[in-house]
Amino acid sequence: MALPAPAYDLSASCDAAALHAAAAHGVPPHLLLAITRVETGRYRNGALQPWPWAVNEGGEGHWFDSPAEAAEHVQSAIAAGQSNIDVGCFQLNLRWHGGRFSSLDLMFDPEKNADQAARFLVENHQRKGNWVDAVAAYHSATPEHAEAYVQKVEAVLTDLAAGDATATSVMADSPAAVQENRFPLLRPGASGTMASLVPAGGNASPLFLAMR
Repeated sequence: MALPAPAYDLSASCDAAALHAAAAHGVPPHLLLAITRVETGRYRNGALQPWPWAVNEGGEGHWFDSPAEAAEHVQSAIAAGQSNIDVGCFQLNLRWHGGRFSSLDLMFDPEKNADQAARFLVENHQRKGNWVDAVAAYHSATPEHAEAYVQKVEAVLTDLAAGDATATSVMADSPAAVQENRFPLLRPGASGTMASLVPAGGNASPLFLAMR
């Protein structure tokens, strides 16, 4: 499927929405930037870029050129009896998150999608008490799936720390993203192990806490 010429700008819309939602709900901005890449990222122009019109239907990913095409595909899937469908920048599941939106179009909107993703992460953080488990619960209640997901997010965070080209310009314009980096997994050369999911210095602070 051919992508439209302004693909770079559209991928940046997920980043911009992530930063807005992070600031609104107190979620570490790098965390949302990483999650949107894990959920919808594809390599373009040498970097992993998120995409707002992405759909995962029963485990099969699709990237559409427009929200109208994406919504049409989702409606057809629903009509065919498919109920396990994830949509948008943060791949929100229709079954679990659809009730938070008044329409499918709004669920695809990057700002609305990111806002609900941030709310969900905060709810998880309040229940679990740390960002590691909040991220794990964002994806799955099955331990092995959740741990694998956390490792994927950590790997993308390492890439972001090294200067992901698609996020750099957006982050430079966002005060919320200009923060002290006290976390091994956010430094170039990070080992990428679960041991790096807490700050250096022996503090009790969990993953990504107090990034500012």
